[in-house]
Amino acid sequence: MALREHPPQSGGRRIARNTAIFSVFTGLSRVVGLVREIVAASFFGTSGSFSAFTIAFQVPNLVRSLFADAALSAAFVPVFTELLEEKRKREAFELASTLFFVMLIALTAITAFFILAAGVIMPIFTPGEAFTSADTALTIGLSQVLFPIVILLGINGLLVGILQVYDRFGVASISPVVWNIVILVVLIGLKSHFRGGDQLYAYAIGVLVGTAVQLGMAVSALRRIDFRLSFHFDWRDPRVKQVMLLMIPVTLALGIINFDLLINSSLGTLVSQAAPVAINQAFRIYMLPQGMFSVAVATVLFPALSAFAARGEIDGLRSTLSTGLRQINLLLIPATAFTLVLATPIVRLVFQHGSFNSTSTNEVSLALFWFAFSLPFSGLNLLLTRTFFSLQKPWLPTKLAAMNMVVDVIVSVALYKPFGIAGLVIGTAAASAVMTWLQASYLRRELDGDLDGHQTMMITARITAASVVLGIGSWIVWRILDDILGRSVPAQIISVGGAASAGLWLYIRAVLRMRVPEARQVERLVRARLGRA
Repeated sequence: MALREHPPQSGGRRIARNTAIFSVFTGLSRVVGLVREIVAASFFGTSGSFSAFTIAFQVPNLVRSLFADAALSAAFVPVFTELLEEKRKREAFELASTLFFVMLIALTAITAFFILAAGVIMPIFTPGEAFTSADTALTIGLSQVLFPIVILLGINGLLVGILQVYDRFGVASISPVVWNIVILVVLIGLKSHFRGGDQLYAYAIGVLVGTAVQLGMAVSALRRIDFRLSFHFDWRDPRVKQVMLLMIPVTLALGIINFDLLINSSLGTLVSQAAPVAINQAFRIYMLPQGMFSVAVATVLFPALSAFAARGEIDGLRSTLSTGLRQINLLLIPATAFTLVLATPIVRLVFQHGSFNSTSTNEVSLALFWFAFSLPFSGLNLLLTRTFFSLQKPWLPTKLAAMNMVVDVIVSVALYKPFGIAGLVIGTAAASAVMTWLQASYLRRELDGDLDGHQTMMITARITAASVVLGIGSWIVWRILDDILGRSVPAQIISVGGAASAGLWLYIRAVLRMRVPEARQVERLVRARLGRA
């Protein structure tokens, strides 16, 4: 199929469809990822060696966010979209080809440096006395296996950005499912070839293989839209400089955001040997609704926001953003309520198997409880930051992200001694709330008007009230079922699943009765789909 001369124009129905599709597949990837985490937790619990893997993975992941993947995509998409809007397809493709080779060379050099210097760099992130010398040595070795993902994800970020401009969200949504499955298969298959803490090398190898498969899927998808990378390499192209200049603040913003979790893990080594992995496992559950909803909304809306910005249609951009913010609240505030009231039952059901015991459950559920408070703020931040990127004005959210990190560090350092794991995660929640307020305030100025603030606040108040109903109803149903059925795995599935179903039913009834417009939009979409079916 030939590539269209320009990306499709945005439309409410298309955006809703793409959001729904992306949400389903992203949700599936989160579920499969959670299965991977469950299997890993059953093998390794909250051991020091698993904490070593957690930090060994987070450092390359931070480097990836600084130099590649989402940062490159966020800087590249607005420029690429602008060229296509101006019907300059050949120049757009030449830009993509040049960036491909620039990133390949640069990321290879960066990766080689970190692999060679791992023995010096990695101990910086394991300062606590709870970490033994064996744990630190394992952290260094695992990071050297994992650092090549920086190259793979960097190139993948460029290719996926091209696909998303042309409404091809399939690879971006389904490849994480495949990624998690590959990791799981490699982990199970190779684990028996290692002994003790070294079994985590099977996990690291799985991540590397899964990432290579993910890149292969993006390459295959590009062939289906008749896109071909050429050997064009013009580093003096002014548009390459434009992307790189955009990428600097985007890189810093996304890198700072990703640095928060690494801060928690590093400070966690001062709390206990289990704290880094406990925080990471809570974060994985927390990211399930985040990935299903806010990531989906932000990813689908980003090309539309970029197109509005390229055409100078500020009213359309403002309206699309406001609707997206309310959609995120509609989905994430009830998820927050459910997580707050059932944090321990959720963690017990998901993780308490094999080497993961009741003590581990208490540690992870404490972190999850406090993570829940940041859930809607993090979702809103993702869309607000992407809006600045679409306007090609990324320096402001970068500065705000730096302030966000400072708040996180100050609060975390102040609270980790008296409150342990909870103090570290409270720092993240406080920083997320401050970031949301600052980004919204500055974006109103950039768009020469409010973001339908009054309407958004009124609708959010209704959503919050409905979420309280969800939380109360969910807890009551869980308590009754838990008392009757006990805590075998099937019983826990019924208890937590029944609580979720009852809470969701109450929430849907409440938001529809309170006439929340975004809920009505979803209802009409579902009814239309069912009618056609």
